Amino acid sequence: MLPLRDRLPVQRTPIVTYLLIAANVLVYVAERFAAVTIAPAEAIVRELGFVPARFMAAPLSELPHVFSSMFMHDPSGLMHLGGNMLFLWIFGDNVEDALGRGRYLAFYLLSGFVAAAAQLLVDPGSTVPMVGASGAISGVLAAYVSLYPRAGFVIHHGGAGA
Repeated sequence: MLPLRDRLPVQRTPIVTYLLIAANVLVYVAERFAAVTIAPAEAIVRELGFVPARFMAAPLSELPHVFSSMFMHDPSGLMHLGGNMLFLWIFGDNVEDALGRGRYLAFYLLSGFVAAAAQLLVDPGSTVPMVGASGAISGVLAAYVSLYPRAGFVIHHGGAGA
């Protein structure tokens, strides 16, 4: 089952949500292009993703990777990017409407930083790069559920004949 949309109207155009989706898609396209022209995809993810062990060794020089990792996705397919952007599309507009554009953007980025910090706390010695907007979008989903606990959804039920 996948949500297709919610039933809550918005008061104004969710410009920040649209810009975040565009930024994630553009970074993904740049990753794919770089993987063809510059370096293998794994090397790009390892270089620009958030790696806890690297952060522990040099926090100031690695801090930008916390930010860059929030906009990168697994370059080997579209499922990671597609799933994240679907949930941002459905739920981000209402959270942006409730918080206002500036506070929403700050909340989104803070949620991504908190996700990286949680990864760091769980395994500070990890050399596995973390990429994706999942942490930031999880924050948006938590805000949505807190703001609209009784909201309804239009659901797609997968499977044959659905």
